[in-house]
Amino acid sequence: MTVSSLDAASLRALMGTFRDALVVHRATLNLLNVYPVPDGDTGSNMTMTVDSVCVDLDALDGDADMDAVASAIAHGSLMGARGNSGVILSQVLRGLSAAFSPAGAPDARSGVIDGRLLADGLAAASAAAYGAVMTPVEGTILTVVRESSEAAVVAADGGADLLGTAEAARVAGGESLARTPELLPVLAEAGVVDAGGSGFLLLLDAALTTIDGRPLPEPAEVKAPLLAGDRPDAHQSGAGADLGTQYEVMYFLDAPDDSVDDFKAAWAALGDSIVVVGGDGVWNCHVHTDDIGGAIEAGIAAGRPYRIRVTDLFDEVREQVEEQAWVRDSMAADSGDVGTPVPCAVVAVANGPGIRDIFRSLGVRRVVLGGQSMNPSTADLLAAVEAVPADEVVLLPNNGNIIAVASQVDAQTDKSVRVVPTRGITEGFASLLEYDPQGTADDNLTSMTAAADAVVAGEVTVAVRDSSSDVGDIAEGDHLGLTGGKVRVIADTSFDVTTGLLEAMISDEHEIVTIIAGEDADEATTAAVVAWLSDDHPDVDVEVHDGGQPLYPYYLGVE
Repeated sequence: MTVSSLDAASLRALMGTFRDALVVHRATLNLLNVYPVPDGDTGSNMTMTVDSVCVDLDALDGDADMDAVASAIAHGSLMGARGNSGVILSQVLRGLSAAFSPAGAPDARSGVIDGRLLADGLAAASAAAYGAVMTPVEGTILTVVRESSEAAVVAADGGADLLGTAEAARVAGGESLARTPELLPVLAEAGVVDAGGSGFLLLLDAALTTIDGRPLPEPAEVKAPLLAGDRPDAHQSGAGADLGTQYEVMYFLDAPDDSVDDFKAAWAALGDSIVVVGGDGVWNCHVHTDDIGGAIEAGIAAGRPYRIRVTDLFDEVREQVEEQAWVRDSMAADSGDVGTPVPCAVVAVANGPGIRDIFRSLGVRRVVLGGQSMNPSTADLLAAVEAVPADEVVLLPNNGNIIAVASQVDAQTDKSVRVVPTRGITEGFASLLEYDPQGTADDNLTSMTAAADAVVAGEVTVAVRDSSSDVGDIAEGDHLGLTGGKVRVIADTSFDVTTGLLEAMISDEHEIVTIIAGEDADEATTAAVVAWLSDDHPDVDVEVHDGGQPLYPYYLGVE
C-alpha cells in the first residue's frame, strides 16, 4: 500500500531500511573505490555512520515524535561520521532532519513528510553537503545529491505527491550517477561510477521501500565479509560463521555490449554481490561465488576476461576479526592516565604502537586509534577531547581522510578545539616541536600548522587494486610511493620505491630525513635505505623510528 506521507515512525523505519541496504551493498560500494592504496572504504564508512543514527533512534521511546526522531538522526549521523564520505552523508542527513523537524522548520509544523517537504529536505541536504566541502568536486556524491534534489523540487512545484517526488529524485539520481564518469576522469579510467553517490541512492531506494513497499535493488545479500558488530542485531560467533559464498572473483572483460545481459544472467546463477560496470566493449566485473571456474568460463563465453583476481573471503574475514581484536586491545591500552591539567592539551590520531609511544613522548595526552582503513568517528575524537585535562585542545588527525571528522568536534563540546590539518604522521611529529602546553589553542594552531607545513611527507605502501596514475599504470601488488596524496613512484620492491620517493622529496635545502618503519618493514631493507641516504645524500641527518603501523611499511618526512 502506498502512503501519502511519512510520520515519525515511518521515518525511523526508513533509516533502518537505509542502514540494512548499506550493509548489504557495503562490499559493492567498497569495490567502487578507485584509489589503489589501503583506505577507509566508502561503503564501510557510510554504513558505520548510519549505524550510529540507528543506535540513537533505538534509544528513543516507541512513540517519539518527529522532533525527537529528526534530532536523533542529526546527532547520530554527526557523532558516527567516519571518513570524508561519512561526513558528507552526515551533512545530507542533517539537512534532511532540519527540514523535517517542526521545531526548526516552519513548513514542517504538521510533523509529517509530504512531497513538498521531501523536496525541501533534499534541497537542504544538498546545500549542507556542499557546505561541508571546501572545494566541491563534481562527479561525486555532491552531484548526485544536488541533481536528485533539483528534480524533486521541480516535481513538487508541479504538484507531485510524496511518491511522485521520491520517484523523480530517484530517477534523476540514477541518471546523475551514470554520468559521474563523464565529470571525473579517474572514474572513467577505472570503468566505475562514484561510490558515495551509489550509497546516497540507497537512501532514496529506502524511501521508496517505505512509501510503497517496492524491493530494494540487488545485490539481495552480501554475506561476506560482514563481521559481528557490523549491525546492532548481528550475533555471529566468529570468523567463518554463516558467511555464504567463499570466493570473490574479479576481472576486466572485453565483450560486446549486447552480450553483457546474458553474461550477467550466467553470473546470477553462480553467486551474488554482482557488479558489472563499464561500456563500449570494456567491463569491470565482480561476483561472490563458490564456483571460480564457472565464473571465469562465463566471461570466456562472452568475450575475453583478463587481470583475473580471486580472493578467499573466509580468510579475509578471519583477518578482519583479528584486526578488530587488535583495535579493541589498542584502544584499551590508551585509556589510562592523561596526566596533570594544562591550559592546552593535544589529542592525536595514530595507528601503530611505536607511533603512539612517540606521540606520548612529545606531549600528546590521548592517542585515538585510527588512520588508513581505520577512520575514527566524531564520537571517538570527542571522547578523547573530553578526557584530557585541559579547557583547550589541539587535534592532530594525521590523515587527510580524518580532517573533516576532526573539524566537527569543536561544535560538540564546551572546550575550545582547534584542528592542525596534518595529513601524515611525520607532519604530526613536526608540529609537536612547536607545541606549548601553556599557550592557547589558537596560538598553538598557528605555530604547529607552520611547523607541519615545513615537512615534505611521504608514504610507502602496496597497491590493493589495479588502477592508473600520473606516473603510469598500477597493478595490484605494486609498491607505491606517495606524497601529497598522489602516487609519485611505482616500483617492484620496497627498497626501490622508498629510495625513489626519497630522491623525489629531498632537495638541497633539506637537512633531516625521518623514517618510520611499519610492521611490514624489513630490517635489511631499512638498513639498505639508510645506507643509500648516506651515500647519495651525505649532508642530511637520518632518524629511524619503529612505528609498528599496519599497511604502510614506511612513513617518510623530509625537513
